[in-house]
Amino acid sequence: MKVLHSVHPEDFKSYQTALIRERFLIDKQVQPGQINCTYTHYDRMIVGFANPTDTELLLPNYPNLRAEYFLERREIGIINVAGDGVIIADGQTFNVNKLDCLYIGKGTKSVHFASKNANEPAVFYILSAPAHAQHPTTLLSHADAVKVTLGSASTANHRTINKYIHLEGTKSCQLVMGLTILHDGSVWNTMPPHVHDRRMEAYFYFDVPEGQKIFHYMGEGDETRHITMDNYDAVVSPPWSIHSGSGTASYSFIWGMAGENLDYTDMDAITIPNIR
Repeated sequence: MKVLHSVHPEDFKSYQTALIRERFLIDKQVQPGQINCTYTHYDRMIVGFANPTDTELLLPNYPNLRAEYFLERREIGIINVAGDGVIIADGQTFNVNKLDCLYIGKGTKSVHFASKNANEPAVFYILSAPAHAQHPTTLLSHADAVKVTLGSASTANHRTINKYIHLEGTKSCQLVMGLTILHDGSVWNTMPPHVHDRRMEAYFYFDVPEGQKIFHYMGEGDETRHITMDNYDAVVSPPWSIHSGSGTASYSFIWGMAGENLDYTDMDAITIPNIR
């Protein structure tokens, strides 16, 4: 399992493109018939991908977890971003179709991933954080997610936010998770930007049309940098960093957080005139 270590904001100011990509970008991890995970030292979040084709995939127990099984001391949130899929958690079967979210609580010993059609396989995006208590495994469909529409076409940021794992939704220890869909013609996400010192965040971009790019912005609000990202790329955002982006076409992305609280609104806004 790849490991990403923490970075100090003063050090980050000297990073060139290649080093930013090395320290924060999680790319080329969606591979047919594989589960690939990255361990980050930002609130011990694990970012992972499962792409089952014609056989089931078992969530492995990585040696660096020093646990009897993956979820011995962890919880996990999973969103499917492709073909219809199935997840089996300790023998209980859940149909997880595109944009559906499954939360699996601490203490679940086995998690299997499968696609209903190998020719249109599922792509499961996985976020896992340490857990101190057990919450029930819960499936929430995209249709039942809490939805908030923000922005406008005139500022190219008309978008619908779908909340899955949060204070008023699926219960968790510290994981917060949802997805945002950009409306046709809009390209900006999370604008104006913000930071939240009490939580890290990871973004995963999907439904990016072939040949298009995402310009993801990070860094302190008055000292920003960017990296370009492709479909199925993820990026880790430290608590001191903004997390915002613009695409060369409309797209969707999954946001996920772990840290000190579950309050979705706990953030410090940065006004557009103050961005540098």
